[in-house]
Amino acid sequence: MEIFKKERTIDTTKNLPDLIKAFSQYLTDNKWRVQSNVQADKAILQAQKFGILRGLIAADRALTFLFTSDGSQVKVQVGVGKLLGDIAVTAIEVILLSEIFIVVDVPEIAWSDHVEKELLDELQNIATQQ
Repeated sequence: MEIFKKERTIDTTKNLPDLIKAFSQYLTDNKWRVQSNVQADKAILQAQKFGILRGLIAADRALTFLFTSDGSQVKVQVGVGKLLGDIAVTAIEVILLSEIFIVVDVPEIAWSDHVEKELLDELQNIATQQ
């Protein structure tokens, strides 16, 4: 089990902006709050799911997805990170060079691990759809 950060390489025929748009739509449709920034061959997407306890205990945490496109493949890294206040004005270079994943408590790790795997599988499905 990759506890703090997962990485997957996905084969796709979609360009990065279209992949991010489709994945964002999936997350939004499933009651996630999403923010993203796409720059040429790199992107960052943060997704936050709210509930009574999640809103109180981990209000500043989000699943953070980092995407790097290399033509027909997209490398995806996902982990729990601090919610960035204004992702639209944060330079993507700064985000990719700094460590944004944080250590969380055991229940949060178990929840995150399950959800990260589920969302990476769905991202794989989206990437291979025509």
